This record gives sequence, structure tokens and C-alpha cells, in this order.
Amino acid sequence: MSLTRSVVLGCGSYLPEKVVTNDDLSKIVETSDEWIVQRTGIRERHIAGEGEFTSHLALKAAEAALADAGVEAKTIDLIIMATSTPDNTFPATAVTVQNGLGITTGAAFDLQAVCSGFIFAMTTADAYLRAGLAKRALVIGAETFSRILDWTDRGTCVLFGDGAGAVVLDAQEMPGEVKTDRGILTCHLRSDGSHKQKLYVDGGPSSTQTTGHLRMEGKEVFKHAVGMVTDVIHDAFEATGLTADDLTWFVPHQANRRIIDASAKKLGIAPEKCVVTVEGHGNTSAASIPLALDTARKAGRIKPGDLVMLEAMGGGFTWGSVLLRW
Repeated sequence: MSLTRSVVLGCGSYLPEKVVTNDDLSKIVETSDEWIVQRTGIRERHIAGEGEFTSHLALKAAEAALADAGVEAKTIDLIIMATSTPDNTFPATAVTVQNGLGITTGAAFDLQAVCSGFIFAMTTADAYLRAGLAKRALVIGAETFSRILDWTDRGTCVLFGDGAGAVVLDAQEMPGEVKTDRGILTCHLRSDGSHKQKLYVDGGPSSTQTTGHLRMEGKEVFKHAVGMVTDVIHDAFEATGLTADDLTWFVPHQANRRIIDASAKKLGIAPEKCVVTVEGHGNTSAASIPLALDTARKAGRIKPGDLVMLEAMGGGFTWGSVLLRW
């Protein structure tokens, strides 16, 4: 029996021009390149310039994804944008991107699941396409986390960067064979609000009427991350009958090199199958996975037919996985 699958037609990304190295940060807070690299694997990150908003980054990534897919913007009838740093409280930054692309039909909305945002957005878009509620979706992850950082807190300001990534998904009929179908094969999402205080922003329209700053209990987040990540990946394998050996690429959320390495080891995924970009991007939250995807594809690593596992964990806590064939 044939199935509707959400097939990736193309991807794109954008990074702000300004680069901030670990040495640059050592002039602002008490830290060093050695300290940051040893604990996180991060060497530099990109920071949005004055007057450069999340929507600007997202629009450039979206345009790149459409060009890569070889499709016109007017064919998009769904835009889902994952972000925790919108331009405004409302309207959704997705509608700003929609307007920038010259699209006046279909639906556009933001989705907030912090660093898991892109996984949640892909899952939501997949549900829309499989249900016949849309035919072609633009899924974006874009952040300007530099705007919510406390630049006196060395435990957080060294970790994050700004950027955007996007993919174009197309509803296509497939034979329904897990081992050969292209597109998204299975998605798994989880949330547990009891962990809120471990990673959150201490402000908001309803609570403080301010934007607030990011606060994190780093050791606690690290402790939970590996177990939660492997949890939803095992779910994906169980749902499809596939295994770590079948994977061509593992594209995790780029938060910390040690978390990536520990997760891959626990899952039995060979190091050479891991796409790692955290060294040059830092943690770009919802943008990290599409940025990593685009970086790997441009390098000639991810190719049509490759089996790719995406996973992320973020504040909330939220976590999830998407297994797809490119």
C-alpha cells in the first residue's frame, strides 16, 4: 500500500558575518579557548549584527533552500518556523518571512520548543503533508540567541551563536517500504516540564514584561541529555525495524561535542557517521540541525538515498527524533 511521505527537496542556511572566537570572549568574561574547547568543542560562533533580526537570517536560509530545491516560493503552502527568539511577541516571525518571499496564500506560523524546535517543526510539517492539509512545506530553524544571553555569565555566553537553516518538504507518494522509501519515515517527540528550571529564560510578556536572559544548570542538562536523546532514537528504530548499522548519517543537535560523542557511543553509531559542526557554529538552538544538514550536504557527504537520523534536546525539557531517507 502506497503512503504519502514528506520528501526533502532541498536545504539552505545562513550565518551572520560577524564571528566571535573563544579568544574574543576571554576579553569579556573569565574564560579561555582551552577551557571552552575542552568542555564543549566550540571554537567560534556567529553573532547577528546591529539591525539584523531573526527574520533576516530566516529569509536568507529560506531563499537558499528554495534555490537548492529548484522550486518557486509561490508553490509553498505551509511555513513552519522554529524559534525561541522571534522578532516580535507577535505576529509570528514566519509571516514576516512569508511576506519577504512574496507568498500571500497558505499558512505560516512559529513553533517554540527551544533547541528541539526544528525536530518539532519537521514532525508538524510531516503531519500536515501526510494528512493532505498542505502539499509543500518550508521548515525553518532560526535564532538570534545572542539577544537573550547574559554576557557576564561565562557558563552560558560562551555556548551559543546565531544562525538559520531551512528545508523544503514535498508530499510524494511512496511504495510504503521503509527500506527504500524516500522522505520522513518516523518521528518521535517528548516533553517533561518538571525540568523547566534547569534551562529557561527568566523573562516574558506575562511574567516580567521583559525579554529576560537565558539561565542554565549545565551539569544537570548534560546529565539528562544523553539518556533522553538515545530514548527517542531507540523509538525510531523500533518503529521502523532499522538499526544504527543501517544509518548513513547521524545529525544531532549541535550543543556540546561531549554530548554528541557520548550519545553516538551509547547508540553504537560509528564516529565517522556523525555530522558535527558545533566547533564553528556553537549552539544555535533550533537552527543547529538544518545548519548541520546544509553544511554536510554542501560538503558532498549527505546524498540522495542516504538514511539520516536527526535528534535534539532542548529547554522544557523537550526532545525528539526524525528518521528520514534523503
